[in-house]
Amino acid sequence: MEFVFDWEANEEKVRQFKIYIEENRKKKGALMAVLHEAQDLFGHIPIEIQKMISEELKIPLSEIYGVVTFYSQFSLIPKGKYEIGICLGTACYVKGSKDVLNKVEEILEIDVGETTADGKFSISATRCLGACGLAPVLVVNDDVYGKITPNDVEGILNKYK
Repeated sequence: MEFVFDWEANEEKVRQFKIYIEENRKKKGALMAVLHEAQDLFGHIPIEIQKMISEELKIPLSEIYGVVTFYSQFSLIPKGKYEIGICLGTACYVKGSKDVLNKVEEILEIDVGETTADGKFSISATRCLGACGLAPVLVVNDDVYGKITPNDVEGILNKYK
């Protein structure tokens, strides 16, 4: 699924972002600070914003793209209203979290790292969530669901539809 950046709808955010870049361009390590600001402002860092950063900071686009895709806190596409995280840490994996993940992908018809066309759901595979006693664990935003099976997934997702 391809997302198109809406310049008109983001006009005020773009203006704020340009000011932020100007205020920080000469600081050491400006790229990381600018990328964090972009992620916070836009909810993701689309290629259009990466190009703007490249031009403003005089950094090759390939370098910016490399940083954005290397660090998991940055996203190239908008996250859904409901961010679903399935733990694939050892305890959860051993107890069947991969099957839970497969069921979420099947129901939502998207893969890990993607967002549904309606912008409602996105899926991420996480590492340990610190709830090993509840393995396997699925999180929807701040709601934690433990000891779940693939049969539980549809009921959980229906709460957010």
